[in-house]
Amino acid sequence: MASSLNTTNIFTSPSFRNNTKTNVHSSIQVPSIPFSPNKSSTTYQTPCNNNNNNSPPIPKWNILQKAAAMALDAVESAIISRELQHPLPKTTDPEIQIAGNFAPVPEQPVKQNLSVSGKIPECINGVYVRNGANPHFEPKAGHHLFDGDGMVHAVQFKNGSASYACRFTETERLVQERSLGRPAFPKAIGELHGHSGIARLALFYARGMFGLLDHKHGMGVANAGLVYFNDRLLAMSEDDLPYHVRVGPSGDLETIGRYNFDGQLDSTMIAHPKIDPETSELFALSYNVIQKPYLKYFRFSSDGSKSEDVDIQLSDPTMMHDFAITENFVVIPDQQVVFKMSEMIQGGSPVVYDKNKVSRFGVLDKYASDASGIKWVEVPDCFCFHLWNAWEEKETDEVVVIGSCMTPADSIFNECDEGLQSVLSEIRLNLKTGKSIRRPILSCDDQVNLEAGMVNKNMLGRKTQFAYLAIAEPWPKVSGFAKVDLSSGQVNKFFYGDEKYGGEPLFFPNPESKNEDDGYILAFVHDEKNWESELQIVNAVTLELEASIKLPSRVPYGFHGTFISAKDLETQA
Repeated sequence: MASSLNTTNIFTSPSFRNNTKTNVHSSIQVPSIPFSPNKSSTTYQTPCNNNNNNSPPIPKWNILQKAAAMALDAVESAIISRELQHPLPKTTDPEIQIAGNFAPVPEQPVKQNLSVSGKIPECINGVYVRNGANPHFEPKAGHHLFDGDGMVHAVQFKNGSASYACRFTETERLVQERSLGRPAFPKAIGELHGHSGIARLALFYARGMFGLLDHKHGMGVANAGLVYFNDRLLAMSEDDLPYHVRVGPSGDLETIGRYNFDGQLDSTMIAHPKIDPETSELFALSYNVIQKPYLKYFRFSSDGSKSEDVDIQLSDPTMMHDFAITENFVVIPDQQVVFKMSEMIQGGSPVVYDKNKVSRFGVLDKYASDASGIKWVEVPDCFCFHLWNAWEEKETDEVVVIGSCMTPADSIFNECDEGLQSVLSEIRLNLKTGKSIRRPILSCDDQVNLEAGMVNKNMLGRKTQFAYLAIAEPWPKVSGFAKVDLSSGQVNKFFYGDEKYGGEPLFFPNPESKNEDDGYILAFVHDEKNWESELQIVNAVTLELEASIKLPSRVPYGFHGTFISAKDLETQA
């Protein structure tokens, strides 16, 4: 399968513009060598995949299936034609959502002995892995950045040298679409809105009924979170089960398969599960947008044994991308971004900002067998897409939550004229009075959009002094990261460089030190002027660049990552 590159400049606002002259909408449009935006339009073949099969097999359908396929394809073409008669909103326009270095790349087999400027710290041994959305096929119509197929980028460190590889996570969705040679699963955000969204869902299930695809084993893209738990690297998006991805001895990646914890998990799992650093247990949520219970909480022991589900009663299905843990509690945000499927019947998006709802946080004992003891504390006009940490202050009966409060709350999903603000905030939940206090951590003069980051993972759920967060400016790009003192509000900033942008900063704690901020920041960075990518390693104490690793191919801006030590790699399942 081949496709031509589109050479039109598709940036529509100054915050998106750069020197890119070529736009890529799918991984099959891109060469395996570093991609230069100034090259002329060229046709490229589908890149090598994990199964080394570049040509999709011809489906073996009977006469009835062939007729059904033709009829359903004709209906889909009519839907797309009708949809494209009107301009797409910016939030679902692929010429905005996957432009520039948000554009996808092909898989890259392992490249060893990468060029290093500076010196890689001796304590960094293992592999840094980061997830991201990377559409394998060019979108036919609406597409949101979050809709892309999951791709994991991996940099392995061994004795001062580094290697790089990137691979698709072989989800059920990707495998089936690749075998068909075309997209066939509906895109959760870019396509499932209005009457056309209803029609796409009907088409999807109709294809399943005729056996043209298997619609019973998940629709997820596994493109958001990564967690290493019970000897397994798990890739996740909150619309499916996790996927087990294995890191090979050479640093390459292989998808083992959809992972249900040995048959214990039969529901989706949130993309940001939490691992308690003291007990090594994993805590998670699962939300349902169709039927009650809309929310379930569960946990896994360190050996992977699952607890019973705890059903949490909500009046509406609520989007919960993240939550928090403390030493004794889980903290669950029930906020104003909800799912209302009825909005599709009226022609709108099912992701809705409910102005009549009051945001609240639920505090539940981590080992509760039911939700009867949950304490809800209202926090008006608060929407945190991510929560960075939480802890207990027993002398005041408070749970302190650290998160970035976004306004407008639904601006990531629905088009609006108001510019997005993401304010790092301290939220105090008083369990005795049922009241809350919310304050910005940074002063007015220091205020900057902070989104994506972490605290020292060895102190998750305990009081931390520092957080390391992406400076999300000019939105949605990331120009650097901030090291924030959460008690004083003091902020120190590190910028990636002129016309260089990156993503989530990962804090790697120095295993030989007990000081909270003794460690290193790892971040993928892209030079939009020279169209080259690198991995920067920054000293978290001094904020000085220790090393820069030149990468053999472009790394798109992505989502979340983790670090797996060399010792843990030896015991992978």
